[in-house]
Amino acid sequence: MPSPFPGMNPYIEQDDVWHDFHARFLPAAAEAIGSQVQPDYIVKIDEHVYVHELPSEPRRLLGRADLSVEHETFIEIRDRRSRELVCVVELLSPSNKRPGSNREQYLAKRRQILNSPAHLVEIDLLRDGEPMPSEDRPPCTYSIMVSRAIDRPEAGFWSIGLRDRLPSIPIPLRPPHTNAWLDIQALLHRVYDAAGYQLYIYEGTPSPGLSQDDIAWSRQFIPAPTP
Repeated sequence: MPSPFPGMNPYIEQDDVWHDFHARFLPAAAEAIGSQVQPDYIVKIDEHVYVHELPSEPRRLLGRADLSVEHETFIEIRDRRSRELVCVVELLSPSNKRPGSNREQYLAKRRQILNSPAHLVEIDLLRDGEPMPSEDRPPCTYSIMVSRAIDRPEAGFWSIGLRDRLPSIPIPLRPPHTNAWLDIQALLHRVYDAAGYQLYIYEGTPSPGLSQDDIAWSRQFIPAPTP
């Protein structure tokens, strides 16, 4: 069953749903990309590792070690022969958009990629939090950036509203190869169906909340409760 919303489903943005969505979305995206770029490229799931020092009181109460480790996955596309990094595909997480060490560490790694010969594709399907730095970012609900190494500092940018269909985007490679393509809306439908989200996500509420107009608009898409 596909997601009933025409674009991003705001109920997926709930904290207790998003982690599962993120974990399912990236392998599905890697599979979709890999089927287009093999055998010239290797498509891998890798992860950022964020290390935090816990305050003494939570350590004592929870019996945890001094450090907390958090893992966030992303996609790497590498040249099969040279193993050089060609493109990184990121799906932003809430911690990337909230003040704190995770955001700072992510921004530092983001700068490394933007200062390298690798392309960067950054997908933001979260309404909450601070967007990634961009001097000419237009007002929008969701966004996708495709930063080609040869075009920097310019980048392709998709500004997306709550009611807009999610786009099909290019995944840059290296000459003489053309782009791979990733249909974000089709991928969301695939993950929604495989995860069985229709069975439980509508028991909660979108986070952050919707405007009154968007609440009224969204009611037409919410399926009847599952018995």
